[in-house]
Amino acid sequence: MRPRLLLLLWLVTDFAFFVGLYVLAYFLRVGFVLSTNFPFLPFLTTALVVAPVWLLVLSTTRTFALTRNQRTARNAAYIAYAALVGTALFTLAFYFRFKISFQGVSRLLLLETFALTAGGIWLWHLVFDVIRRMILRRSPPSFPTLIVGLTRESRALITQLNGHLNPLTPVAILDGQGTKETEVDGVPVLGKLDRLEETLVHKRITHVIQCSNLEQSLNLLSACRRRGITYMLLPSVLGIVERDEYVDALEGHPVTAVGPDGKGWGRWFFR
Repeated sequence: MRPRLLLLLWLVTDFAFFVGLYVLAYFLRVGFVLSTNFPFLPFLTTALVVAPVWLLVLSTTRTFALTRNQRTARNAAYIAYAALVGTALFTLAFYFRFKISFQGVSRLLLLETFALTAGGIWLWHLVFDVIRRMILRRSPPSFPTLIVGLTRESRALITQLNGHLNPLTPVAILDGQGTKETEVDGVPVLGKLDRLEETLVHKRITHVIQCSNLEQSLNLLSACRRRGITYMLLPSVLGIVERDEYVDALEGHPVTAVGPDGKGWGRWFFR
C-alpha cells in the first residue's frame, strides 16, 4: 500500500508543479497582472489540459519507477525531453483552441515555460528522491530484498544499497556453500539455500538478487515466479566484470550486451 500511495502522491505533485510552473512563467513574462492582450484563463486551462499528456510522456521513460535513481544525467535528459514535448503540445493546443498566436513577448514565454518545467521538475524529483528513499526504507521496508551468494561483489552491493538508502532493502543473505560470517553491514546471514522457501515467506521478500551460484539460477527463478518476486542477476555471476553491460533487444528477444571498448556521448545516446 505504501508504494502505491507514494506513487500517487508523486504523480499528483508533478501535475501540480507542471501547472504551477507554467503559471509562474506567465506572470514572470507578462507581469503580475491579468493581461487583456494575452489572457490568463485560456493559458491556465490549456496547461491543465496538457499536464496529463505530459505526465503520460514522462511515464513512458520509466522516470516514475520507485526503484530508479533520479540523480543521473540520463534521467535529467528524460525530464528535459518530456518538458520539450509538453511545451510543443501546449503551443499547439493553445493556438488551435483559442486562435491566439504566440508573438513578441509570448514567444519568450514558451522558452521560459520549457526552462522552468525542465529545471523545476528535475529539482523536485531530486528532492522527492530523498523523501521516497526514506519512506520506502521505514520499518518494515517496502521492498525487502534477499541476497543470494556471499562474494566480494555482493558485499559491495549491500554496502552501496544501505549507504545510498536504496529502496531495495537487504534483509537476509543466503549462500550456497555456507559461510562462517553471521552478518554483512547489518544484514544477517541465515544459512544455505535449503532455507530459501522459509526465508522468502518469513521475510516477505519482494526482490531476490543472485550474486553467485550460477547453477541455482533456474531454482531461484522458479521460486520467484511462484511467489511473484522480482528476480535480479549480477553480471559478475556470468563472468561479466567490465561494468559496461546493458540490456538490449534482438528482434524482440531480450539480450545482455557488452559493447567494444571506448566511451563517449555517442555510445550513451545511440547504443
